[in-house]
Amino acid sequence: MKTSASRPPRGELSDALFALRRAFYALGGFTCAVNVLMLVPAIYMLQMYDRVLTSRNESTLLLLTVLMLALLALAAALEFVRGRVMVRVGAALDQRLDGRVFDAVFERALAGRGENSGRALADLGTVRQFLTGKGLFAFFDAPWTPVFILVVFLLNPWLGLFALIAALVLLALAWVNERATAPLFAEAGKLGAGANHYATAQLRNAEAIASMGMLGGLRGRWFERHNRYLALQSKASDRAASIGAATRFFRLALQSGILGLGAWLVLQNQLTPGGMIAASILLGRALAPVDLAIATWRGFVSAREAYARLGTLLAAHPARREMVTLPAPKGELAVENLVVAAPGSRSPILKGLGFRVSPGNIIAVVGPSASGKSTLARALVGVWAPLNGAVRLDGADVHAWDKAELGAFIGYLPQDVELFEGTVAENIARFGPLDSGRIVVAAQKAGVHELVLQLPQGYETPIGEGGAVLSGGQRQRVALARALYGDPVLLVLDEPNANLDEAGEAALMTALRTAKEDKRTVFVMTHRVNILRVADSIMALVDGKVKGFGPADKALKALPAARAPAVKAAEAGAE
Repeated sequence: MKTSASRPPRGELSDALFALRRAFYALGGFTCAVNVLMLVPAIYMLQMYDRVLTSRNESTLLLLTVLMLALLALAAALEFVRGRVMVRVGAALDQRLDGRVFDAVFERALAGRGENSGRALADLGTVRQFLTGKGLFAFFDAPWTPVFILVVFLLNPWLGLFALIAALVLLALAWVNERATAPLFAEAGKLGAGANHYATAQLRNAEAIASMGMLGGLRGRWFERHNRYLALQSKASDRAASIGAATRFFRLALQSGILGLGAWLVLQNQLTPGGMIAASILLGRALAPVDLAIATWRGFVSAREAYARLGTLLAAHPARREMVTLPAPKGELAVENLVVAAPGSRSPILKGLGFRVSPGNIIAVVGPSASGKSTLARALVGVWAPLNGAVRLDGADVHAWDKAELGAFIGYLPQDVELFEGTVAENIARFGPLDSGRIVVAAQKAGVHELVLQLPQGYETPIGEGGAVLSGGQRQRVALARALYGDPVLLVLDEPNANLDEAGEAALMTALRTAKEDKRTVFVMTHRVNILRVADSIMALVDGKVKGFGPADKALKALPAARAPAVKAAEAGAE
């Protein structure tokens, strides 16, 4: 006998559903009452044929009719309440899980596997819609099918046997429908999602596609994927339609057949006319859940697949545990035998880096393309997990630090600048509370305050998705202001002047000098000479290894002949 300790733990989705068990119990109670009241039409017809018509008593007719209408009104009210409860159950499930699903999708994207982020977010909606739709009624009503068949047996054993066979035939068709269509629909869903993702990913580069006449070739590739999806979808739908047509034929034939069998039994004096009509009504009610299940089977399959994907996603990215709040760091950085690979890869990009940096130092990181500069930037701010070693800020591992707390102490400007839909002020404030004083100070330090004032609505100007209304240089300067917001103790700037003009370069240099005066720890990945000249130390990366690290003159001389042109120029200037 299994004990509770030996049972496998429930997943987060199961836990969320279990937490709503009281609502499901209530739904079961409403379902019980509704199905009991569904016996009323059969009993009414039985009384009409076997009592009212034989006695010709109008008072009995009136009384039975009023009672029947009252009970059916009660059944309709309970059905209405049941539907509202199901809607609220779906909404409650969504509210319990929407934050977790969003966080899990974010964690997956952070790990470099965000290709199906939109689909993952839609999966929760698919599960919720199934819970609030008619498909779930079939599962609640299905246990009552044997009850209705049993009542038919009480009317006449032959009619009961006929009803049992009818139910088994429709159940067999439902099983055939599952076996014949579910795998095809699942594969078609994957192909459709892949085709849509391919189109979305390519159309992000619409300008390049249009300027170089690439639309035809890319459209052709999308057509290939989309047509494979359509072919499989059509095959699955054809099978479902065929089985659906067969199901409707058998259901109508069986419901008519029980009338024929009932009429024969009436002729044999083994059944009353009322019993014949009642049996037909009861069989229709017994087959209704099976019929509804077949009609909504595709929605059930979609919800089941979405549920499985959500379970896999949440299991792969469990909720972060509550962590002890650490004291505010001062900026002492230590890198210990750091080995880092791209997410999902085991091939190291950084190979055993180790160094220490004190607050108030500006470190310029230089090196040829693919030397690991951007990887180091990501590792320093804790977004890429190391294969080995650690990056420690005031002794604490930045990757293990609660990002919601650590983020306030870090300013990060990635090489590919990303702004978000919202206003300039919201982007600078990192979508937190809008502290006007801190927003303006950050903008002034980044040298973007005057530029923002020239925008149509100043700091309240909406910048569109990805900062589309701003130029490349403007986006970079706003992103720099975002990195400087709140005076973080660690600044990591990856090619911060890639799109800057002379005014932007001057503002950046001023911001770096101010950060040094404020005792901030600054890492700048760059190829530009100006930044190299204001750096306290230069770190030369070649093939993921440190080839030189120290004061500018010593670090520059340690570089091989293939070092970056900007570094050569800086060396010439130093000499």
